[in-house]
Amino acid sequence: MSRLPREEGTRDKEKRGYDGWKPPALLPIPMASPGIAYRYIRTSTFGDTDVKNVSSRFREGWVPVKAEDHPELEVLRDPESKFKDGIEIGGLLLCQTSTDNVDQRNKYYGDRAQAQMDSVDQAYLRANDPRMPLSKPERRSRTTFGSGR
Repeated sequence: MSRLPREEGTRDKEKRGYDGWKPPALLPIPMASPGIAYRYIRTSTFGDTDVKNVSSRFREGWVPVKAEDHPELEVLRDPESKFKDGIEIGGLLLCQTSTDNVDQRNKYYGDRAQAQMDSVDQAYLRANDPRMPLSKPERRSRTTFGSGR
């Protein structure tokens, strides 16, 4: 009787199908649209509504996404939601705005952060003593593994 070595034999009939299952995302992400940015906005915390946060985000230009515009998300509607047409999951409301709006917001906060760092540097260099001269601090981080070479 001629037999194949065990390593060369296959058991295709006995092989179980694997379709790459993974648990669903807690917050589904809509299909990308050109020029549109999506974000979940907090509407409540521990059952208490957060009107201040929602109002602030709406004034920034965020608009609730209608569930009918994204049927691929397959979300059950919360019967107690104040946003009946929206997609709200666990106190988070899916909203959208233009990517230009997001870029302008990021630039604004980036400029503010840079102004703060410049102010810190000026205060640091103001305390300069000629006996111990200071130079502008170097803000660079480096990660090394092993011996650090």
